Amino acid sequence: MPQLYHPAVQHILFFALLLLAATVFALLEVQIEGADGWAARLPTWRVRNRFTERFLGARAITGYHLYVHLFVLLFAHLPYAVVPDAWAWLVELRIIAFIILFWILEDFLWFVFNPHYGLRRFRPEDAWWHAATWWGPMPRDYWIFLPLGLALYLAAALGR
Repeated sequence: MPQLYHPAVQHILFFALLLLAATVFALLEVQIEGADGWAARLPTWRVRNRFTERFLGARAITGYHLYVHLFVLLFAHLPYAVVPDAWAWLVELRIIAFIILFWILEDFLWFVFNPHYGLRRFRPEDAWWHAATWWGPMPRDYWIFLPLGLALYLAAALGR
């Protein structure tokens, strides 16, 4: 399949769309959750056990978060349904990178745009759902998944 854009333009478009999508979703989630992070007051089911505590820290898995993550996962794979024969390992790596980077950026932007938080409250004392897994200036998930997402994107970009 021929390239539609120069690779530099593709990188710019990828990260611009990533920023735009994460911004819009963060703004939506601020409207949904308000001052109560991690769906604390939403009418949703919650599961908390040794497994969730090990991987999610203080957070329970909620129906809200499970279904919204599944929605983004499915929606990000929409190109495969729209463009026949689009599947390729490099495309899949880029989609997975997008999903990982999307959630990290969206989570951070939730704090930035939430009038009940802002950057001054981006800290473990105010974000109980991240408190148990906070490493230095950021939650553990950021330290793990940000490099992973960038590595996957780089692998896809260099795999041409």
